[in-house]
Amino acid sequence: MNDRAGYLVEQSGKYRVFIPKPLPPEPPLTMDDELIDLLSRANLSIARFDGLTANLPNRDLFVAMFVKKEALMSSQIEGTQASLEGVLEFEADMTPRDNIDDIVEVVNYVKAMNYGIERLKEFPMSLRLIREIHEILLQGARGRDKNPGEFRTSQNWIGPRGATLRDAFYIPPPHIEAKEAMGELEKFIHKEDSTPDLIKAALIHSQFETIHPFLDGNGRVGRLLIIFYLVWRGVISQPLLYLSYFLKMNQGEYYEKLTKIRTNGDFEGWIKFVLKGIIETSTEQVKTANEIIALREDLLKKLYREANGSIYSVRLVDLLFVKPIISTNDIVEEFSITKETANQLIRKFEADGIIKEITGKKRYMIFVFSKYVEIIGKGTQISEGGF
Repeated sequence: MNDRAGYLVEQSGKYRVFIPKPLPPEPPLTMDDELIDLLSRANLSIARFDGLTANLPNRDLFVAMFVKKEALMSSQIEGTQASLEGVLEFEADMTPRDNIDDIVEVVNYVKAMNYGIERLKEFPMSLRLIREIHEILLQGARGRDKNPGEFRTSQNWIGPRGATLRDAFYIPPPHIEAKEAMGELEKFIHKEDSTPDLIKAALIHSQFETIHPFLDGNGRVGRLLIIFYLVWRGVISQPLLYLSYFLKMNQGEYYEKLTKIRTNGDFEGWIKFVLKGIIETSTEQVKTANEIIALREDLLKKLYREANGSIYSVRLVDLLFVKPIISTNDIVEEFSITKETANQLIRKFEADGIIKEITGKKRYMIFVFSKYVEIIGKGTQISEGGF
């Protein structure tokens, strides 16, 4: 076993734990031609996407939907069986199609993301922030009995359901060493050196997963750290890089690359994997952003062509991109108009195929902007069906 990343220590219970070495890796990273090329392409991909999103109808409001997608994908990696449709139904006060515990995990992820981004406007990346977002992630969800917001004070391990320490795939450092390793990780996060930000973000994630400082929720916190670090460093201006999409699609390789750091000291292989993910994710998101821009432009052209481009029609188009599941009462409250006027708008949009009713009721009907949900929801499906 290569000890570049750390070493195994035998414990009295006849199992061995992994003690990680502080970052950066020693010997230093090998910046071969492939890694340099991937780094350059990843930086270009992020810059292209970040620039494109400036042309979205309302950039800040679109962030909410992209964050939901990241939350879904990251939670699904951990086995959560929630869908975008289920989350939107929950937010619209409907009875969601998915297990409520799964929905709460995704909603908490969104809350943790938003909280972390706001905190970073005033406070730097820190262990305190990591504990705070962990507490939000587990609040009222599965794992709420696993000391939310607190680093563990007992041994944990990774393995199949029901596995003991002796059957584990991986056993992180004991809690005392884990706390020390987290202190070293915080120093690495703040260290000013020549390590490119994208590479540093990849190393932060892998080291966090190796330490596994919490009893539950480590994977989700670790993936949030990638986004928080890149926002904090100004690499991306908004949390729009849903790397969990790539990690879910390549889940086996994701775990394999993390394992090879510990067994072979292969930091370079892990970094290349992450950079490929950033390139693929950014490219996919450019397509998504272009589809969203084109969809809005097509809808507005359709309204004007049919002489239905009233101020309320235009406003409803923009509202649907913010609130893709909507009722007549939502429109009444949002626009301060009569129910009859709102009903006329709804009927027109439904007749034009822009929205469709999803309850099957004659009263208290709820409508979905299905084309938009379909665009955003690509890759999040857990089963057949949808709106």
